[in-house]
Amino acid sequence: MCNQNPAIVKTPDKHAYHWRTHNPGRVLSGALRRFEQRVMDLMSEAGHSETRRWHVNLTRHLDLDGTRITDLARRSAMTNAAMNELIGQCEDMGLVERVADPADKRARIVRFTGVGLAWLDAFGRAVAVAQQEMEDEIGSGGMTVLLKDLAGYAGSAE
Repeated sequence: MCNQNPAIVKTPDKHAYHWRTHNPGRVLSGALRRFEQRVMDLMSEAGHSETRRWHVNLTRHLDLDGTRITDLARRSAMTNAAMNELIGQCEDMGLVERVADPADKRARIVRFTGVGLAWLDAFGRAVAVAQQEMEDEIGSGGMTVLLKDLAGYAGSAE
């Protein structure tokens, strides 16, 4: 614990803390927010205004043939309880359903419904548009390097 008197603490040099807003994590986070918001705007324009960015955290980790809830939670870096709530919201929208796991009747698998697969197709189209807009802004060379290098970096972290 610091015993400094708060009344005599100097104002920090802003330049010494420049790294807080200019580092890869902060830049990637801002880019992700912008990209995902554009995708969600396109989804809304296509008639899918009920879904939110947090629903994508489920659908991006859901295998086409279904995924156990515990695996979805792990992949999404969420608790099982939080994932179950998210699944419930997506079930209410008709995007997913829970079924018994054939390998273990005690476990549940989440899978896309027909409506969910149609939503996924619309989501894919929205991603393609947003990606093309990003490429138009940063250039095709920049997009190629971005996707290749970030995929390599992400793979090395796992």
